[in-house]
Amino acid sequence: MLWGRMTILLRLSAWLLAAAVTFATLGPPQLRPHSHLGQDGEHALAFILVGLAFGLAYRSQRLLTITIALVLIGALEIAQFWAPGRHARLEDFLVDAFAACAGFLLAATLDWVAAQLRPAAA
Repeated sequence: MLWGRMTILLRLSAWLLAAAVTFATLGPPQLRPHSHLGQDGEHALAFILVGLAFGLAYRSQRLLTITIALVLIGALEIAQFWAPGRHARLEDFLVDAFAACAGFLLAATLDWVAAQLRPAAA
């Protein structure tokens, strides 16, 4: 029962993060958060977190989830052609896609470490 609640919380968090990244990507540029990381650093951080969140939220469907994530990252980049004040760039797509894959890899690594630390069933 606890695991079911945790899964719901992880999935809700992943989708809220995806909504925030979508707003930051397509919303008015002046409302986009800025940091000292620079544009590529901000993209990388956002999509590592997205990949990590979805990788933890959809453990049993990770390959399908990463495939969908990569398609949607491409769609977000293309949608910027119609967003005022925004611009689509191949470099942004590559940074976002690579970072999301790194987040998924981090989620898989955390699952592997957790499995190694669990006591063996007697």
